[in-house]
Amino acid sequence: MRTIHGKKVLASIAGLALLTVPLAACGSESDDDSGSSSSSSSIKYLAQVPDLSANGGTTEVKLDPGFLEALTTLKVAPSPFMDATLDGDTIGFPITGGNVGLFEPGSTPDYVVGQVQHEGSGLNLEAGGTTVTVGNFNVDPVASLVYGDVAVDGTVAATNIAIFRLDGTTLEAPDLAAGGDEVVLTGSGVFLSEGAAGLLNDTFGIEDLSGAVKVGVATITVKTA
Repeated sequence: MRTIHGKKVLASIAGLALLTVPLAACGSESDDDSGSSSSSSSIKYLAQVPDLSANGGTTEVKLDPGFLEALTTLKVAPSPFMDATLDGDTIGFPITGGNVGLFEPGSTPDYVVGQVQHEGSGLNLEAGGTTVTVGNFNVDPVASLVYGDVAVDGTVAATNIAIFRLDGTTLEAPDLAAGGDEVVLTGSGVFLSEGAAGLLNDTFGIEDLSGAVKVGVATITVKTA
């Protein structure tokens, strides 16, 4: 493994920062003269949780076999950080805050809105004595991005930057399970952001990671009661 050069890591962090955008508004676009205000007001929530801090649920990511194989080849070992759990090939992050609203699919362009926060948990990636930790995830379903913090060997390198992007085209129809006490959203593909891939490459002295790397498939279980 080559020595980590400060300038290269800082450049990678700068690249991550360029991918950071403000959280998208949790709702439809501004009303216009076409009467969209009256039509949007008739759209009803299937489920709405204004505060997920009490018993928000869990976000789980079933790690992709190709991602695990790549980590093994690169001799990078994944492990849970703080309150995260790892069960086989599935890593889980407790939901600690945020809010979520769910509309009937097709009734509005963004039928899942809000943000889902996971403070105090994350994922460690370790190789050659160096550990990169990504955590404190904040899922923004409208922007299809997962923001978070990055630390290298315990030292904070970046905060609130885009770590992963989500492919919502594979999201399955929402499951209102347990008699309406929870909503399950599953099927979204989770991919590295280009900035995160560049930071990992520079930190570990590799060139193999990119934004095309599929990390896994996410399942978000939100408690509504």
